[in-house]
Amino acid sequence: MISCKQLGVGLEDPTPAIWCVPLKEDVFATFMAKGNKTVHMIFGHGSLFSPFLFGNFFDPSDAFPLWEFESDVLLSNLRSSGQSTVDWFQTDTDYVLKAELPGIQKDSLQVYVEKGKVVDISGQWRQQRESNTKDWRCSHWWEQGFVRRLELPENGDWRKMEAYLSNDIPLEIKIPKNPLDCVYPRGNQGANEDLETA
Repeated sequence: MISCKQLGVGLEDPTPAIWCVPLKEDVFATFMAKGNKTVHMIFGHGSLFSPFLFGNFFDPSDAFPLWEFESDVLLSNLRSSGQSTVDWFQTDTDYVLKAELPGIQKDSLQVYVEKGKVVDISGQWRQQRESNTKDWRCSHWWEQGFVRRLELPENGDWRKMEAYLSNDIPLEIKIPKNPLDCVYPRGNQGANEDLETA
């Protein structure tokens, strides 16, 4: 039986200065060389949180314009080797992102929308040792957590965005298209004409 849980999508994370320490390629190489099995599952090739998900190194704490690319093209090398755990596409009414989350505790996952322009998917894979230290996202975040920040599509209605966790597709995010940008079935011709003239 498939269980599904809706995640709350936070609007604006109140923590200042998060993701201010960029992840560099040489730092990431050293981190992975010293990393354990969990680190390799979370940040390995094909993972949503891998800096190499899109081919070349790209810091996952920087917002990536995901919806400007077709997943079949951007992930072709990973898919041909069976390494991709991520997919995104659009329907007539929604933008959809699906991702497996190996090595990640599902209850640590958070989804935020930043200023209506960026979706932030993050969580901790290791708890902070000292509770009096600053937020883990404000320093070398990769040592304790993970993130993928994606630019939202211009015609996406971020206020109605939904995120789900299930044991079938571990993470699914749906961003509805603004109604005026939706493609309606041909049987509803009158509605299309009304929208076009409005």
